[in-house]
Amino acid sequence: MNWLLNVVVMLQILAALVMIGLVLVQHGKGADMGASFGSGASGSLFGATGSANFLSRSTAICAGVFFVCTLGLAYLSNDRSRPVTDSVLDRPSAVLPAGSGVAPAAGASAASVVPAASVAPASAPSALPSK
Repeated sequence: MNWLLNVVVMLQILAALVMIGLVLVQHGKGADMGASFGSGASGSLFGATGSANFLSRSTAICAGVFFVCTLGLAYLSNDRSRPVTDSVLDRPSAVLPAGSGVAPAAGASAASVVPAASVAPASAPSALPSK
């Protein structure tokens, strides 16, 4: 399953780079007005309207591949190995310092709670130096 994740990531990166290139090659709507007044931009490789159709369709296909890869990555990266009933409340309690006022969880055994003698005391805040 790890190889499939790598293939989808590489396909997504490739689709993103191709889509960036296609968007940068396309001309804006303002360029059509200049071509109609004789700026010479109409002599492109695919013709005046053919390049817009070819490039826009290619961009749409790359965008579709990019979105499908994104959905595939979201599905593949989901960690489905954990049980659904796993909850933070079901885990044993953490180390509680003495006098914290927090009781251990109801299901926690006495062995899971560390005695207060083994907990290092918090260091006192140092005094700020005076000028």
